[in-house]
Amino acid sequence: MKKIFKVMIVCMSLISYIHASNLRISADELVKHEDYKNNKIILLDTRQVVLYNQRHIKNALNFPVLSTFESLNENGKIINPIKLGNIARKLGLSKESQIVIYDGGSFFDSARLFWTLEVYGFTNVKLLSDSYEYWEMKDYPSSDDVRKIVKSDYISSIDNTKLATKFSTQIAIANPNQIIVDARGIKGYNGEISTALRFGHIPKAINLPASHNIKVNKNGMSALHNIKDLKKLYSSIDKKKKIIIYCEVGKLSSTNYFAMRELGFNVSNYDASWKEWGNEFYLPIVKPLKK
Repeated sequence: MKKIFKVMIVCMSLISYIHASNLRISADELVKHEDYKNNKIILLDTRQVVLYNQRHIKNALNFPVLSTFESLNENGKIINPIKLGNIARKLGLSKESQIVIYDGGSFFDSARLFWTLEVYGFTNVKLLSDSYEYWEMKDYPSSDDVRKIVKSDYISSIDNTKLATKFSTQIAIANPNQIIVDARGIKGYNGEISTALRFGHIPKAINLPASHNIKVNKNGMSALHNIKDLKKLYSSIDKKKKIIIYCEVGKLSSTNYFAMRELGFNVSNYDASWKEWGNEFYLPIVKPLKK
């Protein structure tokens, strides 16, 4: 009986690991993947157009991270459904498309696009867990050619469970079954610096900086932490509770969103984040301690 129980535990752990790790793919795995070789995977490069035009992963298409914002200068609000729909159709994206996203190595940009696509109903999206720099170092296929595109008939829809707002965040403050995570650095959280008029953080928020999701490998290049390390990082967070994450403009926090999605949390990202909350004087904040 004990042996059967142990086998069940191992199997459950394995299933959990497989489920947790299905949102990423390494460069070494991707280059060998039959769907990549047969152009069944749509690669999205989130870097600036000028960098994409110079060189990119072979057959990748350009979806610059700035395109995920409605107006970055004003706040971090997500691109509206009409604009997103136009881009998706032009890139030949459908909700079921196999999509792999990469950036230059920060993972903040690729995670922001990952979250944006999930908000808009895409169901088969992964991150490349290595940077483009690593891809080039390995001398994997790169090109300056643009892949031929067959336009799609994508129609926008929104998954509101993945998109937090100032209203849902206000509710979360008073709800014991919800947790708020501040993905800014400790100085932003403590109110030493701010991108908004006010300094501090949203009441009840705990600080888990987005940079903690990323490591530097022996080759000196950035990569996402593996699942085991992410589990340790988020071990204090109750999986039974709804999570809302924010940062300055919803980009850094997208990295936390991705990590927590991998780990099976019920998580949403507050797009306008501190740039909106910190500028709305009627909204409550925890002010920095006076020295």
